[in-house]
Amino acid sequence: MIKTTTLHNGVRIVTQNIGYMHTVTTGIWVANGTRSEAPEDNGVAHFIEHMLFKGTERRNAQQITREIDSMGGILNAFTGHEYVCYYAKVLAKFLPRAADLLADIFLNSTFPPEEIERERKVVLQEIKMRDDSPEECIHDQFHQNFWQGQMLGMPVLGSEETIGGLSRTAILSHKSSRYRPQDIIIAAAGNVNHDELVALLAPLFSEISSPWQPLVNDRFPLPEKKICTTVREMEQTLVCLGTRSLRYDHEDRYALFLLTTILGGGMSSRLFQEIREKKGLAYSVYSYIVPHADSGALVTYAGTEKDHCREVIDIAQREMTRFVAEPVPQDELDAAREQLKGKTLMSLESSDSLMTRLAKNEIYLQKQQPIDDVLAHYDAVHSEDLQRVSRELFRSEFLHLEVMGPVAGMELSAGILGV
Repeated sequence: MIKTTTLHNGVRIVTQNIGYMHTVTTGIWVANGTRSEAPEDNGVAHFIEHMLFKGTERRNAQQITREIDSMGGILNAFTGHEYVCYYAKVLAKFLPRAADLLADIFLNSTFPPEEIERERKVVLQEIKMRDDSPEECIHDQFHQNFWQGQMLGMPVLGSEETIGGLSRTAILSHKSSRYRPQDIIIAAAGNVNHDELVALLAPLFSEISSPWQPLVNDRFPLPEKKICTTVREMEQTLVCLGTRSLRYDHEDRYALFLLTTILGGGMSSRLFQEIREKKGLAYSVYSYIVPHADSGALVTYAGTEKDHCREVIDIAQREMTRFVAEPVPQDELDAAREQLKGKTLMSLESSDSLMTRLAKNEIYLQKQQPIDDVLAHYDAVHSEDLQRVSRELFRSEFLHLEVMGPVAGMELSAGILGV
């Protein structure tokens, strides 16, 4: 059962009790991420995520790590373009201790100047690590170039320049103005008692406040046909071909999920079969969706030889065109439907996934959607829906191509893009 309590200042506490589970995952979410930063402070949301583990008035950094280890638990965090999450997963009997630990680092971190300087070096190394990973790097570059000129397109980690220039004042100012109670969601799933968790956390979170700051108007314009290349000495040439997609809560999102699954969502997908199984042009090939509150992207990826790069791009476009021109056969649609329904139901066996689902429902849907409703929406999708959505998205003027590798001398002009 899912229960929600909203404190007088707007903080929401939402739980889902699964009595047979041994664990509880509790996350404190803030519905502000990289998209809510100032350009000169790009990366500050992620930097704050790091700093909240570096000491409070009651615990230093070593005591924080020792305490979670003493419970056999996991304490971690992650930052996205539209949210930040701090979470702990522990055995149910340790929930009071874990909740106290999470609340302490979230509310009482002291941001010691010496820790800021130490963590600045760590984040700069994280940026270098991302850049040393070609596959991670090309996806990050796709996102930046697809939403170029907007905060939505700025990297979550920031840049060496912005991280190097972050002051303690800027860090504290961002946390004060963006960690607003109305944007805070505490989600917990597993063997958790809602009333007990509220009793633990309400006294700590009910009095927090934040100076209201209007968020930057960062509307998403229609993307334009674009090709971006990065010359890099590597054995493979990496390709990301994407198009505009739907916002997170769009009514056609279930058709979009099925479309993406059929296109490149597994070993039986069209791209995998054509590019890897039939032609042997790639080892890794797949498609995925990047959903945001008001926009999105559908991206296909493959790593191939330089000499086969154009062929892979052509195959991806041909498969997009096929969705527009031909209805998906019923057996293929039914198989994709069962694949998605199975993944959805299997995710319910993890308290981590359940907790994340609770929070994202609050952030993007402003309600909790029953799982039976999700499955019913998958069942309601017809082949005509896939064709209708594909006609909206698979249009040449929306295509964005990102290529990384030994691309010098390759003839890649906008003329090769057209579905």
